[in-house]
Parts: sequence; structure tokens; C-alpha cells
Amino acid sequence: MKNFLSLLFILMVLLSACEKTDPRVGEAEDFIEQLRIESESVGWTATVSKDNAIVFSKGFGLGNFEQQVPVYPGKTKFRIGSVSKSLTAAALGILIEEGKIDLDAPVQKYVPYFPEKRYEVTTRQVAGHQAGIRHYNGDEFLSSKYYPTVRDGLEIFMNDTLLFEPGTRYSYSSYGFNLLSAIIEGASGDEFLHFMQTRVFDPLGMTETTAERMDSLILFRAGYYDMDHGKVINAPYVDNSYKWAGGGFISTSEDLVKYGNALLYNTLFPEEVKQQLITPQTLANGQKTEYGMGFFSGTDEFGRYYYGHPGGSIGGCSNLLIYPEEKMVVAVITNDTRAKVGSDLHKIAEILLGEGE
Repeated sequence: MKNFLSLLFILMVLLSACEKTDPRVGEAEDFIEQLRIESESVGWTATVSKDNAIVFSKGFGLGNFEQQVPVYPGKTKFRIGSVSKSLTAAALGILIEEGKIDLDAPVQKYVPYFPEKRYEVTTRQVAGHQAGIRHYNGDEFLSSKYYPTVRDGLEIFMNDTLLFEPGTRYSYSSYGFNLLSAIIEGASGDEFLHFMQTRVFDPLGMTETTAERMDSLILFRAGYYDMDHGKVINAPYVDNSYKWAGGGFISTSEDLVKYGNALLYNTLFPEEVKQQLITPQTLANGQKTEYGMGFFSGTDEFGRYYYGHPGGSIGGCSNLLIYPEEKMVVAVITNDTRAKVGSDLHKIAEILLGEGE
């Protein structure tokens, strides 16, 4: 009789939990699956937190098409593209807090081997895409060459002429973040990837986030895909070692949400440092950009202020959205080259923050 009553109590708790399931979660999941289908994507992973607690975390479709392996939101590692820039910004924030970097000093203070240009270039300008450093040329986005060090990656562009006088224009540059990673090495006295691992990923419990190495076995790494006339094909082979800081990390949606919450709750550095990273910079003519240092920010179509970063890579798309007033973090990653992970994703917050049925 005692065992029967215990079992009955457990069943009542489970039934109660089912009855309290928020219908908005189901609606948000349906919306994400709709976006995946419309994008003709193989696999998506999505995690959302509110008040530092997971609202839902789910895999959609397949992490590996050939083996028909599902997506595990806490394990399947996807290419996160330029969301890597926001992770790199954490390293910059740590150095700001420790007083180890002067954002307005010439970059040669930390990277003496970077050639001097016609104009002085500062770390603040580099991190805010105002340094005049070029972006990809031609098929550089498809690079399959392995670059063993940060300095090796700089050689792609370091001798090129600046596109404009720093501070006068905004021009997005992933190569600028190559230079930023070299600055981080010079200011910290540590190799960039080691600094990221020991000072950012390990302290935050981001156990599934790492630099992607194509010559290594990485557990739960997703396959990378594209579509060709409705048929799933393998994405071209690329080696992103030439741009670790700007687009070379792989991660899970759950790890990205951990990072988002670390920013919300100032785990790595205080609020004033975070504000330096997320506040849009101003050009010499007084015009504001939408970019701080590693973060875009703005107001979505529903009137909510957010900051974060989208990412695109060969065989992967991503977006990290942080809503500070609502204490909500949304992270979505896919394993295909083209996916609807832009402004459409603001609808997730609108669904989950709207009135329940």
C-alpha cells in the first residue's frame, strides 16, 4: 500500500507538471521548425533562457545527415561563424577590466610586427570595424589552408593598404578580428586560444565550445551541408584556422546561452566594462554605428532592446540574441550555409514573452 501511494504521488506530480507546460513554448518550437523547413535546412539547435533558467532547449532535424543522427542541443557542435566575434569580445573585456589594454593606443603597442600604415590604427577601431582593414577578397571565405598560429593568419592581409582613414567609416571586417586576437595575445602574454579556453570557456562551463580543428576528432561535431535544387549536399571543405577570433569557433546552443547569461549577470567583468563592448561607437563625423566591440545592438520590430551577433559560415548559420530588460537569451545554430536565423528570430522572444493562453 505504501509503495502504491508513493507511485500515485509521483504520477500526480508528473501530471501536474504536464498541465503547467506553457503553450507558448510549443508555439515557439513550432515557429523554429517552420523556419528550418522554409530554409531547407538539415538541422537546427535552439536554446532559450529567461531569468537565467532554461525555458526550452531542443534539436530540430539532423546533426549528421549521412548517419541520420539527431541534434542534441547540449552536445552537437555547430560552426557559429561570426558569433565567434562576441566570444572574442569577452577576452577583450577581461583585459579591459584588468587594466592590461589601452583601447586607444596604436595596435603596434601589442603587435609590434603589424606594419605601420599611413594612419594610426587603434584597438577600439579594430574591434568596432572602423580601422579600414579589408574583409574577404574573392574566394578567401572558402580557404582550405591550415594556419597554425594567429600571426600566420595575419599574413593574409597585414601588408594591404587600409581602405580608409580609421574612424571615418564603418566597414565590417572579419580580418580585423584576426588582428584583435593578435592584440589579445600581446596584451595578455598568452596564446589566443589558450586564453579563450582558460579565461572564458572554462570559467563559464562552456565545455562544448572550442576552436574547430579539421585535423582532429571532435565528439558530436555536426556535418556541414548545403542544398542544390532541393537535394542535400555536403558543404565545401574549409579550414577556418585563418580566422579563429572572427569565425572559427564551434559550439552548442546551450553553451551560447551560458555565455549570454554571463553577460547579463556580469560574471566575467562588471557592467561598466560590458557597456563599453555593447554600446555602439561613433564615427569622426558624429554618426553612430550599430556596433560596439564584438556586438551589434538595436531595437527589434517588437520594441525590445537587444544586443548580440549573427554568424554565417560554410555549413553553418547562427544567432545569439540577448534581451537585457527581459533577462532573456536566445541562441540558434544550424548546420547549413543558408538559413533564416536573422531578424526572424526576434519572433521567438515575442512568442515567449507574450500573454499565455
